[in-house]
Amino acid sequence: MKKKPMYLHRSADGTPARIRHAYDAKFQATAAYRATLPDMMEASLTAIRGSRVPIQQVGIHNFRLPLNYRTKTGRKLTLETSVTGTVSLQAELKGINMSRIMRSFYDHKDGIITGEWMGKILKAYLRKVDSKDARLKVAFSYPMLRPSLRSGLAGWQYYDVAFEGVMTHAGHYRRFIHFDFVYSSACPCSAELAEHARDRRGAYTVPHSQRSKARITIEEAEGRKIWIEDVHAHCLNALQTETQVMVKREDEQAFAELNGAHLKFVEDAARLLYREFNADPRIRDFQIACSHLESLHSHDAVSVICKGVKGGFAADFMDFGSLLC
Repeated sequence: MKKKPMYLHRSADGTPARIRHAYDAKFQATAAYRATLPDMMEASLTAIRGSRVPIQQVGIHNFRLPLNYRTKTGRKLTLETSVTGTVSLQAELKGINMSRIMRSFYDHKDGIITGEWMGKILKAYLRKVDSKDARLKVAFSYPMLRPSLRSGLAGWQYYDVAFEGVMTHAGHYRRFIHFDFVYSSACPCSAELAEHARDRRGAYTVPHSQRSKARITIEEAEGRKIWIEDVHAHCLNALQTETQVMVKREDEQAFAELNGAHLKFVEDAARLLYREFNADPRIRDFQIACSHLESLHSHDAVSVICKGVKGGFAADFMDFGSLLC
């Protein structure tokens, strides 16, 4: 029986493949050749699948590259950065040519990442993609050298940080900072009950505490700048009990004393942070979400609070699972 011909492989009887599949490494794409390439942006409206409606956000997520940041002291840091870039898509358009988002980034990759820098990228989006709105978020791990409590040592603490910018076709620009702060939370109720047991029955007890996380999202006031170090300082001033990096015995003892001096429920944490951030005139609005990863319970204690600006952030945070630490 004659073998059936194959499409991509030579048949057992030697019949060549119907389709040639070989990469031509020597081929050069000239300007004339590129001009002949099909562009889905020029396709008929019949190419749009599904309902012909606008899309509020479409783009790319986790496009990674090294970008430059400036510390409050003026030092330049080059950090691996994950980029999310989106634009709005009009109902009559098929696509947005997503590579233009990446190319816009590379046009400015040697600059220092600031709110103004992100505004330039967003303006480039709107010009190149013919969109009404554009949104950009850069996420990175920011290192800060933190001292121990008593031993004189120091170690690098890393903070999950993101800068976000939103610009409308009319040119209205808003910029945000997202900052995660990990701390210890010792339960006031557990501490009281532990002291009661020791006082009444001479029982040795260990009050429960847990590693906890606060996610701070702030909107900078127009014309004002707040540094990452400032956001960290607000968190530390409010909560006091940041988790430690370098620890010797005297530091561990100090941390136990520090927790004893700053007992807090999750609602205490939210209110303490509110007081701190509400007093900073550089911050127009904020949202604070806290999660205490309970050591007593199998569930977590959570809270959300916002500044209360009309038309601003709402206390609608529900992604508490992302606050694991």
